[in-house]
Formats: sequence, structure tokens, C-alpha cells
Amino acid sequence: MAAESPTDTDTTTGTDPETPEVETAEAATIEPAAAAATATAVQASNGRRSGHELLQAFEAEQLKGDLPEIYVGDTVKVGVRIREGNKERVQPYEGVVIAKRHGGLNETITVRRIFQGIGVERVFMLHSPQVASIKVERRGKVRRAKLFYLRDRVGKATRVKQRFDR
Repeated sequence: MAAESPTDTDTTTGTDPETPEVETAEAATIEPAAAAATATAVQASNGRRSGHELLQAFEAEQLKGDLPEIYVGDTVKVGVRIREGNKERVQPYEGVVIAKRHGGLNETITVRRIFQGIGVERVFMLHSPQVASIKVERRGKVRRAKLFYLRDRVGKATRVKQRFDR
């Protein structure tokens, strides 16, 4: 109640003398979302963006939006664009995803298949223009993030159990 009396207020501004100190402390602890909104408003006013923001905007444009959810252990069919002379065709590559790496624009999957009795692995960048399409043929039930142990196995031992809940 003492703060409400006219003797406790500053006569020049009409406010409590301790109030400006509290406001500056609050201004110093601006929430990150509010700070980002303020930075966006500042760059909109002067029309300039930082290098990091330019990079993020470019990467967001390059991302493919129609990719399915791919997990390690899935059997996928990747359509790979191949140029032969002036012709372009799409060649399917089907195999088991044994590894996923990175994220965002740099996301890659390693696909392993057996071709004429020899194990062949290819690494695909998911957002690359050379990848025309990706289709999940079968979901795999695995308990590891990397299936490199499949490299040592031959024949029926390379099979991965099927998962039905995804």
C-alpha cells in the first residue's frame, strides 16, 4: 500500500523510482522467439539478411517434400536418374537400408543389395536431383541403428524380419 501513496512516486515522471530498473532487467531477458521476431523485423526494414539466414533459406528451398518415412531395415526401391548421351532414364535400385546419416539437406541412406552373388552398397543423398523417387517396399524390424553386420552374412541369413505396425 505504501507504493500507492503520492510520496513514494517520482514527481518528474509520475512513476515509482524502482520501476525503470525492473523494466531494463526484463528487457535484457527477452525470449528467444521475441528476439527472432525482432531480428526479422529489423532485417525486413533494411532488407538485409545474414549469411546464416541466407543459407537456411536456400536449403529450405532445395528440400524435397514428397519423401516417405525411411527407417533402417526397410527395403526400398530408389529410382536413380542416369544420363546416357543426351538421353535420361530412371533405373531402379532395390535393397535394404543399412544406415542413415546426417539430416536436412545432407541426409543420406546406404542401401545394400546382392547382385550376382556379390554384395553391393550405394549411398544416396535423399534430396539430390539424381534421386528421382523413393518407395518403401517393406518395413523391417530391427533393433540397431546401423546394420553393418549384414555384410558378413550370406544367403537367407541376410533377411530382416518384417514389421507391420508402421
